[in-house]
Amino acid sequence: MAKTDRDNPGIRSLFNPLWCYHGFRMSVLGLSVFGVIMVFSSSAVSSASEGKSPFTDSLSQVIVCVVGLMAGMIVSMLPVDMYRRSAFAVMVGALGLQALTFTPLGVGQYGNNGWIAVPGTSGTFQPAEVTKLALCVWMPSALIAARRILGDRARRTTWKDVVSAYRGVIIVYGAALVLVVGGKDLGTAMIVMLIGFVALLVSGFPGGKLAVIAGVGVGVVIALVASSPNRRERVLAAYMPCTGSDAQEICYQSTHARYAIASGGFLGVGLGNSREKWNYLPAAHNDFIFAIIGEETGFVGCAMVILIFVILGWCLLFSAMQAKDRYSAIALMCVATWFVGQALVNIGVVVGIFPVFGVPLPFVSSGGSSMLACLIASGFAAGLMRQQPQVKADTSRL
Repeated sequence: MAKTDRDNPGIRSLFNPLWCYHGFRMSVLGLSVFGVIMVFSSSAVSSASEGKSPFTDSLSQVIVCVVGLMAGMIVSMLPVDMYRRSAFAVMVGALGLQALTFTPLGVGQYGNNGWIAVPGTSGTFQPAEVTKLALCVWMPSALIAARRILGDRARRTTWKDVVSAYRGVIIVYGAALVLVVGGKDLGTAMIVMLIGFVALLVSGFPGGKLAVIAGVGVGVVIALVASSPNRRERVLAAYMPCTGSDAQEICYQSTHARYAIASGGFLGVGLGNSREKWNYLPAAHNDFIFAIIGEETGFVGCAMVILIFVILGWCLLFSAMQAKDRYSAIALMCVATWFVGQALVNIGVVVGIFPVFGVPLPFVSSGGSSMLACLIASGFAAGLMRQQPQVKADTSRL
């Protein structure tokens, strides 16, 4: 009998639930550790120039990583039924936090109003990160319930039937999207839309109507871009040559990001040796940290980061396909869409494929809100993966 690709031990491991479980966990840990290193390298200069310790941002990142990893471990040990039972409460809590951005606690940063001040401290928190996590927990159970109401009529259903069955999903998801868009954070709103689309797709939502919803979503994004002069300029800057004053204004950040990557070459200029981080590239340790990765570690470093995200995404996708229940399958796909989709957008922005949208690189960019939410979501995903017999048998021995 002829051998297939799956007979190769290396290929076979890619289709092994246990390998995917550990591969996912190691990918998360690897990205987080590398992120701490790059946050220190990219933020030390700007912190020192502001009169702070060069370790300020990286130390905060370490603390958040430790807290997030511990929280993720606790979440991963919870039974799946607890995720389902608490899903609506988690979603309501996330909406409550998001609504606080419209109160006196709300503060503006990086051109949007999606932040809240943490009372008693000088810190801020971005509720939209919690909203992404809450959607991954809540949408699967809500969509399963709605699909059950729709029953066998999915292929011949009317819009009236769909609205009736999915009324709760429309109200809650719509509220989340409106609150995020109201904070003028288009980048996060697009990730929220993407999570919702994939959740509908995997849950068995009627295909023809899903295509209509996708078209409406694209139309909403276009309308949001057209309604804001700043967004229009950023879109034009991404796809039209920058001339004159544009190079020092709307194109400045993306231009210096490309300078950084071009300077890195194949192996990079070495950790700590970036020139763009000397206050030339704004948000060098946040949304544009991939540019510093390219400058200091070169093509090799960038390729390794992308490869880890590919492994992470594959492990989530394969685990979703192997899941024994629909809730786990949909939830794992939601988490995969969040992590990989956001990474693609972030990297695409840095290299100039997409306009500048303010989304961080998961596990790598500086920012406590994003890191904490991603690590807890990773624990949630790991908990779902543990339900697979092969993984459960292995982890039960620990």
